[in-house]
Amino acid sequence: MKNPFDLSGQVAIITGSSKGIGRSAAEIMAALGAKVVISSRKADACEAVAAGIRKAGGEAIVIPCNISLKEELEGLVKGTIAQWGKIDTLVCNAAINPYFGPLEKIPDEVFDKIMASNIKSNLWLCNFALPGMAEQGGGSVVIVSSVAGLRGTAQIGAYCISKAADMQLTRSLAVEWSPRGVRVNCVAPGLVKTDFARTLWEDPERMKRIDSITPLRRIGEPDEIGGVVAFLASKASSFMTGAVIVADGGATIA
Repeated sequence: MKNPFDLSGQVAIITGSSKGIGRSAAEIMAALGAKVVISSRKADACEAVAAGIRKAGGEAIVIPCNISLKEELEGLVKGTIAQWGKIDTLVCNAAINPYFGPLEKIPDEVFDKIMASNIKSNLWLCNFALPGMAEQGGGSVVIVSSVAGLRGTAQIGAYCISKAADMQLTRSLAVEWSPRGVRVNCVAPGLVKTDFARTLWEDPERMKRIDSITPLRRIGEPDEIGGVVAFLASKASSFMTGAVIVADGGATIA
């Protein structure tokens, strides 16, 4: 039996892949045989990741992209096809959270920016990439959401709203595109040791409290989410679409 986790021959775009979960997903997928496109706003940071992948024997290119700009998302898709002829997996990982505080006081423009970057950009990117996937016979989309989309909070409410919407975007896209062979799934990480969440895991008192109520008694590492992304890109998950996989050390069940 062929290894169902083998990604040889795949071409994968991973947004926000210069660091954190996106970088881990790209490195793991490349190690499993995929050709990966490293993308974020800063070309130098992307190139460092791609160089590491190539040094390890993988294949990687860099296409910088600001997810808030529709034309750059279109360029990301077109550039990938120009280089490698197709797209098999799209990982919508990039997201922002520029506001910490109550929804009562969030400025309209900040709320709009969060919704545009965390939801609309994913829809734009899917609308650019999925028709080609369907035409070639299929593909896989992985939207990286968060357990924040399953819980309420007094500090990052707008971010939570956007991540809940990403889960529904996953389900709606799956209904639309799965009959044409494109699977769409979602991973909802808990607290992971990334720069994005640094203010949380660098706070000893907060971490002590979080660890005490998390069944695994710790937060996650990027590779623990990157592996889930790779699984959703692989044949091992071929009967899954519209699913939301929660990877949070058990925090939401405790």
